[in-house]
Amino acid sequence: MIQSTDSQLSFAQISNGFPFTSGLRAESDSEAALRSLESLGREEIAERAETARRIIREQGVTCHVIGEWGGEDRPWELDILPMVLPAKEWQILETGIVQRARLLNALLKDLYGSQTSLRNGWLPSPLVYANPQFLRNCHGIEIHGGNHLPFYAVDLAHSPEGHWSVIADRAQTPSGLGFSLENRAILSRVLPEVMQSVQPRSLVGVLPLLREALVALSPQSWENPTIVVLTPGQRNESYFEHTYLARMLGFTLVEGEDLTVRDHRVYIKTLEGLRSVDVILRRVSDAFCDPLELRGDSLLGVPGLLEAVRAGNVSVGNALGCGLAETPALNPFLPSLCLQFFGEELLLPSLATWWCGGAQALRHATENLDRMAIRPAFSLQSEAAGVPQTQSRAMEAQLHESPHAWIAQEEAFLSSTRIFNSDYPCVAPFVLRVFVIGIGSSFHVIPGGLTLLRPQQKITSAMISLASNSKDVWILPETIPADEHESNPQLVSTRSSALAPIDIPSRIADNLFWMGRYTERLENLLRITRCILGHLTNPLGVASIGRLTVLYGMMDQLQLIPEDVSTGSPSEIITEVILGILSASDRPDGVLDIILHIHQSAFAVRDRLSADTWRLFNRLRSDANSVAAQPNLLASSSVLDTLILDLAAFSGMEMENMTRGHGWMFLEIGRRLERSLNLLDLIGTALGSVENALLYEPLLEICDSVITYRRRNFDEIRLTGILELLLLDGDNPRSLSFQFTALERAAISLPESPNPQGVADVRSLIATLSPYLNSLKLETPIPREFVSNYLTEIQGMLQNISELLTQVFFSHIVPRVN
Repeated sequence: MIQSTDSQLSFAQISNGFPFTSGLRAESDSEAALRSLESLGREEIAERAETARRIIREQGVTCHVIGEWGGEDRPWELDILPMVLPAKEWQILETGIVQRARLLNALLKDLYGSQTSLRNGWLPSPLVYANPQFLRNCHGIEIHGGNHLPFYAVDLAHSPEGHWSVIADRAQTPSGLGFSLENRAILSRVLPEVMQSVQPRSLVGVLPLLREALVALSPQSWENPTIVVLTPGQRNESYFEHTYLARMLGFTLVEGEDLTVRDHRVYIKTLEGLRSVDVILRRVSDAFCDPLELRGDSLLGVPGLLEAVRAGNVSVGNALGCGLAETPALNPFLPSLCLQFFGEELLLPSLATWWCGGAQALRHATENLDRMAIRPAFSLQSEAAGVPQTQSRAMEAQLHESPHAWIAQEEAFLSSTRIFNSDYPCVAPFVLRVFVIGIGSSFHVIPGGLTLLRPQQKITSAMISLASNSKDVWILPETIPADEHESNPQLVSTRSSALAPIDIPSRIADNLFWMGRYTERLENLLRITRCILGHLTNPLGVASIGRLTVLYGMMDQLQLIPEDVSTGSPSEIITEVILGILSASDRPDGVLDIILHIHQSAFAVRDRLSADTWRLFNRLRSDANSVAAQPNLLASSSVLDTLILDLAAFSGMEMENMTRGHGWMFLEIGRRLERSLNLLDLIGTALGSVENALLYEPLLEICDSVITYRRRNFDEIRLTGILELLLLDGDNPRSLSFQFTALERAAISLPESPNPQGVADVRSLIATLSPYLNSLKLETPIPREFVSNYLTEIQGMLQNISELLTQVFFSHIVPRVN
């Protein structure tokens, strides 16, 4: 729950949100840190908060949320007030977190190895063998470097009494680091003077350290291994983070279908064939990683992955089977395990937990059901079952029936932190997530973290969703350092060598190809709609019946008029169709539908798009939605211009900023193919109609060639001149000849694939386009049927090129050699 406080209190007077551990001078430290923030004033902070929200929208920082009606990408939520932790408080936490990471790593190493803890009775066997998180298939697998947890996170609760405790360990696929780094980047932009005054511990070395940790996992001896980030896909809550980490680390983002196992080795399917993979940073949960040996219904993993890991040909971080360390039932045994493994007292306690598989713990749980939270012993994914007095007997029966499957925990409550509200001061309960990077036997705690605000003070579940308001975490230095690298040496990578580049996966090239086609398809539709709308509302007078008939015929030939359109005059029908194209979300091949396809293709290659490119896509969606919100001709006219300019900006970004690699090449091929097909459809409307000058000028307008035509031809517009300009003029960027020349240039750079004959066929087919087009002789009068059939043959050739590209480069089918 969000609690309001006295509106007269200042930021510093409410201690920045929660009481710190007694004995530390936290309150005065945090007051000093927030003094510069308070000096900005409430109105200025509100403006900065709105700027932060705008940056989040523009950069597309989202969290995918699964709801009742499916999934959606919601903008990331960031509270502008940072959580400030003093240095002494942090040092205590840091020491305890490092010890816990070492302990869990040692436990995983033991349980998947010698199992000394089980043989000596330090840990009950049912906690392991009855635990679905224990992957028997992984027992005995040698982990390169001995570190099961190169990347680990822990969720911490701070009680109102001032004590820290662990809510949950994140050992499989800890999420939130990318959002944490993004939070810091946003606050550095919107609160630069405050950050300069406070000078929190820097996060500058985090990504190099994570990169070094992954390089250290490589089973090969070379310094530049091939590393990929394995994501479940766009519907995962943290997909933005997956793309963020891949882009910032310089690794290739892959899905399960991008990888294959051959001869006990993992390969990535690239345009040029199979490339060996050395290290996989997985964002996929244990059970879904290998459908052959683990969960058979998984579509997210890589068949045969475990066999490749077992053979020592690839390393996976975090190691498969790490979900065992997340088991809540381990909590009561961690203090004794810490003594047995290290001879040390456990510094950072978990929530008070009893595993009901022990007789004493079961008795304690049943005797105190009214004040205990009952949870499954092996899962974090359930709410705590509070047990009312009327249900205590039923719960007691379940505990006695299968005691090993349950834990009992004392109810815990969260302290609160200050959050910004423009009207009055508020506080909200919070959970602190801290991240750890492990290299060999060393673990380094990142000096910051992610504060996740909770809806209520009572802890009901260890499953903390990222789809909630968040805060950046600022760790105060004891003294302001002259050089952060000197004060924080453990976050400076010792490696300076660049990682080896990797060819793009076939799936990425496929999405770039279709992103090019969809953006060109959208521009064509927008130009057609703008042209028709302009002639419908002729500024020199009301459009004539003849003009309306021509416009209606053009739309009908281009299949823009749906079968269920209302009856009425041509003007009424055209108006209804235009508004439907622009604003109907359920219209196939309408503006919103095409933008959705563009967004889906772009999201799949997000790790390869610059921040400016992504801002353009977000602006495109926003501008299109403004038409849908107010479907009328007046609003549509101006927004159509805006949308076309948005696409022109994207084309400029593509031409001027994108590296001319294979990704750009397939994007370019997609655009040129689609523009050619659209142009042929438009010219077909002119060839299929009677000689009528009212059709020719709209055709030139749509192809942005009116001025060029008028400068070259001073007489009235004729079909012969139109065809010469739009078909054969190689200097016109909108002509068919120009598109064919661009396709030929791209074909030269096509990568060599495992199917050399297929590549040769694609190049050969593209090379025939220009000669075939140039053999067309335009006579006066134009032989309409002959030219129409000629162009239909070219359309078939273009479709064949598209299908052949898919077979050769995207399907990744290796032809049989006779």
